[in-house]
Amino acid sequence: MKKQQAQPADGRRIVIQNRKARHDYHIVETCEAGLVLVGAEVKSLRAGGANLQDAFAKIDEGEAWLHNMYIAPFEQGSRWNPEPRRPRKLLLHRAEIARLISRVERKGYTLIPLSIYFKNGFAKVDLGVGMGKRQYDKREAIARRDTDRDAERELGARRAR
Repeated sequence: MKKQQAQPADGRRIVIQNRKARHDYHIVETCEAGLVLVGAEVKSLRAGGANLQDAFAKIDEGEAWLHNMYIAPFEQGSRWNPEPRRPRKLLLHRAEIARLISRVERKGYTLIPLSIYFKNGFAKVDLGVGMGKRQYDKREAIARRDTDRDAERELGARRAR
């Protein structure tokens, strides 16, 4: 018997997250976009066969596209499995695309996929508008996280006494 995963109240089931994105970029804003998938890609994605490591989003001629995202070919699929790193269309309203264009046109900002999840049976992408961090920003964030962890550890030790 297969164990069912507990789903949050909003119906999301996160398939994959891009943890490195929050480390490499200052995320200013996020938005949700639908993802156009073909046949066996959905089954492969549900099985967790995806990678967002080098993925990025781009807006071309009024349409949003997700580039360089890897979805593994489905093992039980046919010989017509789609290309693993093909560009995939993102579904956004025209007003959302216009807002994202205005954000990304500023110097240094880019669209980064943060996570892929299924919401009520539909594949969704959480896009973030971000600016790349400098090396010293990354070191500062790591140092802050380490000091917070040490402080929590000390508080836990004091409460246990």
